[in-house]
Amino acid sequence: MREKLPERMEHGGRVRWHRARGRDELLDFSANINPYPPDIDWTPDPSVLTDYPDDRYEILKEVIGRIFGRDAAEITVGNGSIELIRAFCSAMLRKGDSACIRPPTFAEYEMAALLAGARCITRSRGAAVWFLCNPNNPTGELHTRQEILRLLAGAAEQGAYLFLDEAFIELSDPRQSLAGTPHENLFVMRSLTKSFAVPGIRFGYGFGTPELIERVETVRLPWTVNAFAESFAIEAFRNYDKLEESRERIARERGWLCDRLDRLGLTYEPPSANYILVEIPVESEMLVERLLGHGILVRDCSSFGLPRHIRVAVRTCEENEQLIEALETCLP
Repeated sequence: MREKLPERMEHGGRVRWHRARGRDELLDFSANINPYPPDIDWTPDPSVLTDYPDDRYEILKEVIGRIFGRDAAEITVGNGSIELIRAFCSAMLRKGDSACIRPPTFAEYEMAALLAGARCITRSRGAAVWFLCNPNNPTGELHTRQEILRLLAGAAEQGAYLFLDEAFIELSDPRQSLAGTPHENLFVMRSLTKSFAVPGIRFGYGFGTPELIERVETVRLPWTVNAFAESFAIEAFRNYDKLEESRERIARERGWLCDRLDRLGLTYEPPSANYILVEIPVESEMLVERLLGHGILVRDCSSFGLPRHIRVAVRTCEENEQLIEALETCLP
């Protein structure tokens, strides 16, 4: 008998699904996308579609390496961050291994570990891989660089790997990043699509020792970064410094949004990035449906084990005002 597979994980960003079912005018607060992305002068060039991409992605990796001070051999790329999570787990976890995952956090760590044959535990002792999302999704908790370095030292002492997910750190505080820190027990993952607001491109990248990257690249399917995604990523990294303005504008809007949530009497986790985890006085499914009726899509956090929480993205000033107005109407 075939082994039963784990159930697929729930994610936000289902606005296309809702629109296909008659909800045309929706503001998507369920996906944590940069509301103020850098302006990239890029136009798809159909001529790049006539050849296979270079599966080693040498030019792309060199561009990334110049930004983070890493050699191309220390960089991997993939079709979004989830592909890299699964490739890492497939390369580094064996059947019977344990992975340390402390909820609530991104569900794909558990999915990837289970598919690799590992079991998931909440304690670090005995685990082959420790997963940490920084800032965490959905809570927004941000650990300092020094805290992460101490955690890394603990993992190394036990012979474990630290998988550090920094998908949102570019919209939070990049000074806390370990992307430029080579260590034989560390893998750092990033996502370009959130910071540059192009989730349809699907592009993730990661850093590790050449030996670790070699294993991940061996497992990763060939040519998963398509030619358009590669072309856009190269241009985006050439404009990487413009993300500083995005962070500043997000911080201002986040402060305004928190102030309005305070006035509504709502409790929320201290946010550090472009999303806020909000505790609500009703079941999340009920409030999500009410908000949909007002053209607002938020993230139901029941799948995180938080049945009375929603996660809302920080969007533009006008859009955030619409969210608050809808909450005022929909909350009991």
